[in-house]
Amino acid sequence: MMEFADLTAPEDGRLAANITHFARALRKAGFKLGPGRVLEAIRAVQATPFTGRADFFWVLHACLVTKREERVIFEQVFRLYWRDPRYLDHMMSLMLPQVKGSHDDRKAAPGEKRAAQSLLDLAPKPETPPGAEEYEIDASATASAAERLRRLDFEQMSVEEMAEARRMLSRLTIPVQPLISRRLGPGGGARIDRVATLRAALRQGDLMRLHHAKPRERWPNLVALCDISGSMSSYSRMVLHFLHAVMNAKGQGWARVHGFTFGTRLTNITRHLAARDVDVALAAAGAEAQDWQGGTRIGACLHQFNQDWGRRVLGQGAVVLLITDGLDRDPPEVLSREMARLHLSCRRLIWVNPLLRWDGFLPKAQGIRAMLPHCDAFRAGHSIASLQALALAVAQPHDQGERNRLLAHLRDGGNRAD
Repeated sequence: MMEFADLTAPEDGRLAANITHFARALRKAGFKLGPGRVLEAIRAVQATPFTGRADFFWVLHACLVTKREERVIFEQVFRLYWRDPRYLDHMMSLMLPQVKGSHDDRKAAPGEKRAAQSLLDLAPKPETPPGAEEYEIDASATASAAERLRRLDFEQMSVEEMAEARRMLSRLTIPVQPLISRRLGPGGGARIDRVATLRAALRQGDLMRLHHAKPRERWPNLVALCDISGSMSSYSRMVLHFLHAVMNAKGQGWARVHGFTFGTRLTNITRHLAARDVDVALAAAGAEAQDWQGGTRIGACLHQFNQDWGRRVLGQGAVVLLITDGLDRDPPEVLSREMARLHLSCRRLIWVNPLLRWDGFLPKAQGIRAMLPHCDAFRAGHSIASLQALALAVAQPHDQGERNRLLAHLRDGGNRAD
């Protein structure tokens, strides 16, 4: 690790250098810090008489933290960088594999791993001993490795691959086309705006000048219903990372983005996903949803959504993403009825099912047979590539994915017991 400053001896220049390195660590952890902010922090430290460690903390906090969600990361990087031995041991343990039952099995708080990784990335690399052989690495396979990761199943990823996949998902967006409203607004359309024309004539008292109008454009809502049962937990976590990126993307076009999880009960996690920090957002969503990796009652949860939330969030031409494998214990007639109601309440219903990762997937489960006729598109959701394809498919109103092929199988006799 890098050297830590002695707060009692700032005159040797080490304190300014360490504050600069500390700011670099914050930037690696996601802070947006420019040179001006760093210089301001150094001047503030030099001008402040310290009576203890807390004073130093709050001076840097006042200069470098501008958003509420940055406070947790700042505190963790500060404690690790400015030498808190116990916390240093804990943070380093987060970056190393551990066996169960070790002396420190406390789970990582939101952002802890990111804070530890930001400092490890800035640590000086060991120098090559004299006489040691140097090897050139051929990086021509880098592109193929990235493509492999793009198509790798989420369940087959290692810890490092999952971290890289989350970074890739954080850059994804879902493009959306505006909807044409029946309401008219001012513009250069072919229709004459009679109200605006008469108002202008009364106001000016002059010859009537025609005003024209054109249909207004509006943006739809995006609603995601994510299955967090035991068979879906690995995929659901990655989809929620994807949904968080869409919700917090500036200028993404959606009027509002709503998120719900369901297993044995329905949970609204919209306000938790609105947090800018993805670790804080998913930790809060996980605490709110108490049925992670439990059973599945899709029919009952869809009934609760249709009854309690349908009219609130599905108006104005909403697009619904239903992320589930369709393996349900509820009676198929209940599931079919609730899917039909959900389908009629939204503009488009896109079913995202990770079981499509299997070649030749067929709708053999009763739940899948009951749900399939009531969706507009049937897409895979098991890898980064499938989620990228999903993002493009949402913007295409006529995309149906695998829906037609599977419905044809049902019509040709696939609804008989296999």
